[in-house]
Amino acid sequence: MKVGLDVGSTTIKCVVLDDADNLVYSTYERHYSHILEKSEELLRRVADQHGAKADLAISGSAGMGMAESVQVPFVQEVFATRVAANKLAPGTDCIIELGGEDAKILFLTGGMEVRMNGSCAGGTGAFIDQMATLLKMSADEMDAAAQREKTYPIASRCGVFAKSDVQPLINQGAKAEDISASIYQAVVNQTIAGLAQGRPIKGNVLYLGGPLTFSRVLRESFDHTLGVQGTCPENSLL
Repeated sequence: MKVGLDVGSTTIKCVVLDDADNLVYSTYERHYSHILEKSEELLRRVADQHGAKADLAISGSAGMGMAESVQVPFVQEVFATRVAANKLAPGTDCIIELGGEDAKILFLTGGMEVRMNGSCAGGTGAFIDQMATLLKMSADEMDAAAQREKTYPIASRCGVFAKSDVQPLINQGAKAEDISASIYQAVVNQTIAGLAQGRPIKGNVLYLGGPLTFSRVLRESFDHTLGVQGTCPENSLL
């Protein structure tokens, strides 16, 4: 049995594979900054349901220190993503992955190249949650409301700047549907301009991570802007 634990900035993902590499258990949960407690809870759950003897590896932006402290192999998440894509989605040219507080683009053809955001969470899941709160909606409600009748320029590079763009629109009576669509378009613009930096995104594009999995409008906005038909694969959260 193999167990993988991915400890991200806002969520923990855990998967269990049997000896034939079949997925027999998975979970995706927010940790609310209680990383050690949540990790222990998930691993105890796995041990109770599937047995305590397994090969374990840890990945994720918050997982390196944990892996070192318990002397468990750490797998860099970009490397893991590339290996998984090559195995489970062969022929992928480009991967766009948005997480809770990070964003990355992996170019797999024409020379392997990785582009990641810096320390700012602009254009990520945390940014979407912040904007939904400003609209007094959940992220799901904002996704359902978003209709592309009219879009407004919104700065997604920083939540503070975005709020200064969104709040006047709310005060002026702009439709929540239009503001919602504009927010998703701002995320797309930030990702493409900030990470692709002029390198064309084309071919078979894979969408991974929570925001792209949960938001149909966000995927459609990427498709529309890039002129592609991206794929959100099975187990895109994992």
